Amino acid sequence: MTLYGYFRSGTSHRTRIAMNLKGLDYDNISVNLAQDEQLESAFKAINPQGLVPALQTDDLMLFQSPAILEWLEETYPETPLLPKDAAGRMKVRALSAMVGCDIHPINNRRILQYLRNELSVDEEQVLLWCQRWISDGFTALETLLAKDSAREDFCYGNRPTFADCYLIPQIYSARRFKVDLTPFPNIMRIDERCRTIKAFIDAEPMNQPDAPH
Repeated sequence: MTLYGYFRSGTSHRTRIAMNLKGLDYDNISVNLAQDEQLESAFKAINPQGLVPALQTDDLMLFQSPAILEWLEETYPETPLLPKDAAGRMKVRALSAMVGCDIHPINNRRILQYLRNELSVDEEQVLLWCQRWISDGFTALETLLAKDSAREDFCYGNRPTFADCYLIPQIYSARRFKVDLTPFPNIMRIDERCRTIKAFIDAEPMNQPDAPH
């Protein structure tokens, strides 16, 4: 398999985590978002949306990270990233969606570039924008994590799930945007635990071949 992504892309990061947790081998092809390579015709022939990640298998081209993660779960079920019960799967998907639908999309690069280039928003205001929406989302997530007395070291239960694949890249982004993370002790404990696991370490942005060194 070949994963088209970018070292600092949160959606690429979450996909790398999931593939690593499942022990899958894949090649990385960098699509440099900083140079708008995703908008060039060569990549749009792969994904007409011009977004990463895209995952090439022997006979499929997959895109949209939520769909990719679901495909991975169905195709490689040996290391499950969803609970066995319907209620548990619902909860993990809901926690994932809090990041994937309500935090990440309004802080990704194309939104921030629109703020900068089309609306002439200065960098201080862009930073405040990111901090506001990440903090709001993390506040709600922290409340739910605190209420889950059955949870251990991760977002759900005692093993990584989709929710951790989503959360860890968002924490990386929160640090980039100088979000105060001290109000979120449960989120921080999950981050600390995941950062001891090879699958997460290997997926970190600065450990990618296209990261600046």
